[in-house]
Amino acid sequence: MKRIAIIIFGFLIMLAGKSFAQPIRLQSVGLSKPFTLDLYFGNEGKGAGVKYKGQANMIALRIKSYGVDTSGRSSGKPDVVTYVWDEMIAGKVNGQYGLTKKVNAIENSWYFRKKDGRRFELQQLQNKEDSGNSTLIVHDALINFNRISNNKLEIKYPNGQTTSVILPNVDSPDARRQSYVEDYNFDGYDDLGFSIPDAGMGVYRTFGIWLYHPESKRFEKMIEPDFKHAECSSLCDVTLDKKKKLLFSTCRGGARWWQDTYRFSTNNRLIWLRSKELNL
Repeated sequence: MKRIAIIIFGFLIMLAGKSFAQPIRLQSVGLSKPFTLDLYFGNEGKGAGVKYKGQANMIALRIKSYGVDTSGRSSGKPDVVTYVWDEMIAGKVNGQYGLTKKVNAIENSWYFRKKDGRRFELQQLQNKEDSGNSTLIVHDALINFNRISNNKLEIKYPNGQTTSVILPNVDSPDARRQSYVEDYNFDGYDDLGFSIPDAGMGVYRTFGIWLYHPESKRFEKMIEPDFKHAECSSLCDVTLDKKKKLLFSTCRGGARWWQDTYRFSTNNRLIWLRSKELNL
């Protein structure tokens, strides 16, 4: 049962990080001159930002609360996910945004403006066909990538410097690149992860991880571990044990599922600890 729970946990983490059509376009309700904004966010509402129509720059949002209501599952109803973000300007909270998401429907969306205590109700506008372009803001860096086809990752830092790298190709027409904002090396700073379906049967996802270095304030591609003792030849379906500070990689080889366990060394290198077969 414990082994089954590990696989289920990993599957739930994957779903939590799953990307969906972005941006979410919202418009104010009941104003003679309505305003329109695009809202971007990643897994569990992290890496969020908002861009108003007519403005060039995005505003960073900090996740304040994130909750999933699963009470309707027994009756076949979808989960209800609720987000609340703080609007951050010059390091201070300028207001708040909130919305509730059911599958692909947005409900109860709003903006609270702190300076005058005014609350604006928002409604979702239908976007054109999803281009796959996505944006995140992590440590004030603007992260641009595409979930569907374009494999370019661009990171724009607050000082104007830009880094561009090429992500692995998504080789299936129905596949989607997924993004993750997680503290992979347990140093207290969120990092970036990107995954695509494996090139075989597509039953698991292969990962690339970019670690954030607070000293340089830059993201750098994590050096992959030595896989000679591991059962998985790459990092797959990555999950974390934050309490024990362990990273797990789970893949399928033939008819067997395997899990590799790693720990980070002091120089941010992944050290293989053990591998085991998961009997499902």
